[in-house]
Amino acid sequence: GDIVLLAKPVTLTEGDRVTLTTDVPVATDGTSKPEKLLYAVSLPPVHGQIEHINYPGVPISTYSQLDVVAQKVSDVHDNSHGAGKESHR
Repeated sequence: GDIVLLAKPVTLTEGDRVTLTTDVPVATDGTSKPEKLLYAVSLPPVHGQIEHINYPGVPISTYSQLDVVAQKVSDVHDNSHGAGKESHR
């Protein structure tokens, strides 16, 4: 089926961390099992990384909607000075 992804911008400054919740990325594919949806990070943040909260400091390239619901995924900004706006996909 069709996949719908809603995302809201998040602002991070030097050294900040934000835990992804269903307020930030939330997806549905029209089935009754949204927890089975997987996200793949195809373009990671330049000034930081996406990581699982149980493994701080280790970048991840995939995570599930269930990880987001359980608040197990964080976007972590490195300590880069003067980093402008960026995004990840």
